[in-house]
Amino acid sequence: MAAAASSLGRSGAIEITRRLAAICGPPFSRLAGPADEVAGRPARWVAVPGGPHAAAEVLRLAAAHDLAVVPRGAGTKIDWGATPTQVDIVLDTGRLAGIGHEPVGAPVAEVGAGTPLRAVQATLERTGQRLAMDAPSPGATLGGVLAAGEAGPLRHRHGSPCDQLLGVRYLGADGELVSAGGGAPGLDLARLLCGSQGALGVLVSASLRVQPVPASRLWVSRPVWTPLEVHDLVRMILAARLEPAAIELDLPAGAPRPRTPYPPGHPAATARERHPSMSGRASAPSRAGSLVVLLEGGPADVTERAERLVGLLHGEATVTHSAPPWWRRYPFAPGDTALRLEVPIGDLHAAVYALRDAAGSPVPVRGSAGLGVVHAALPGAMAPDRVASILAAVRGVLLARQGRCVVVSAPAAVRQAVDMWGELAGLARLQAAKEHLDPEHRLAPGRLPGGR
Repeated sequence: MAAAASSLGRSGAIEITRRLAAICGPPFSRLAGPADEVAGRPARWVAVPGGPHAAAEVLRLAAAHDLAVVPRGAGTKIDWGATPTQVDIVLDTGRLAGIGHEPVGAPVAEVGAGTPLRAVQATLERTGQRLAMDAPSPGATLGGVLAAGEAGPLRHRHGSPCDQLLGVRYLGADGELVSAGGGAPGLDLARLLCGSQGALGVLVSASLRVQPVPASRLWVSRPVWTPLEVHDLVRMILAARLEPAAIELDLPAGAPRPRTPYPPGHPAATARERHPSMSGRASAPSRAGSLVVLLEGGPADVTERAERLVGLLHGEATVTHSAPPWWRRYPFAPGDTALRLEVPIGDLHAAVYALRDAAGSPVPVRGSAGLGVVHAALPGAMAPDRVASILAAVRGVLLARQGRCVVVSAPAAVRQAVDMWGELAGLARLQAAKEHLDPEHRLAPGRLPGGR
């Protein structure tokens, strides 16, 4: 494919540029620039089609000239995942936007893939409804959230955005517009597109469940110091059947803590220090972390549940009407090596300790403690071989616990030195889907696990 793209020559490239302008309109097609790179791979053209039919024409043009196409929403996660092997055309979905006209109070909404999620929520809120989605990336489009498999705190109660799909419309690599949904086989295909980074199809729109906006929301926060403490608290919260909408954790990095949450000699402090998972561990950070529970529902019901939760937490909790500043924010910054750890909730503390042990000190960890899905950050300046050794150690621990560690994003040198995905259940099914839906590997080639 790369050879085919490079063999176009000047006249061929000019013809592609002309055809894209004819399909999308002169203001909506251009030569790509540095800002259009995909995970470090430069692109050649950017096309912003005005609708599904124009997008299909772009794909047919690409197929005729054996060009690689990578879909892009707002670009908030364009550096996530593996680097594609080739990027000829970035297909920007910004004009595939809008919200279908459904009866007021209807339990479903059809949303264009290029629609910013915050615009969807603002529109639905006018009728007292919402999507139970709160992806952290600011400005993310619905299609980008689905294609990246991104989810926020509300996944604890409502599942991921993929779980809320009722159907999708997407374009295949040959430009055919396909509707998937309306039954188990179709829904399975629709959900297979989630997390595929645009490598199986170009999302055009999605039908999703909507729900009433909760009348009341309260955040109950409790300081925490160690992953083991988090484990005990989460287990207690879940056993209390408080129906939390989210259970989120923020554990900072830092120097050794100055004190324990219990006085010296306290039975809880003694038991904690003697626990097997504390043996030889790096010290906890000096700044306390937070475990925060979101409760949603009717005002009286939410207040009653919040009071019960505060009682369970022995007076160390505080209740607020707004989220903490770190809520719905990742612990990593641009240029960091961003990790996602997924593990059964009973083993989350072991996963965090394994990461700390491998790194030699606490690292920032944040995410859904109630589901065992958290993100962590390693400094961008860390040597690639050091990152590789940390990953190997952590993945070795997680493998025995049916967990995994994925590199979400990383500097170029780290990408080249590590396996971004690690062990992946269902890899054969994903690769089979790629061969069926995109046998020529024209859509985001190399973005899927296994280099597909």
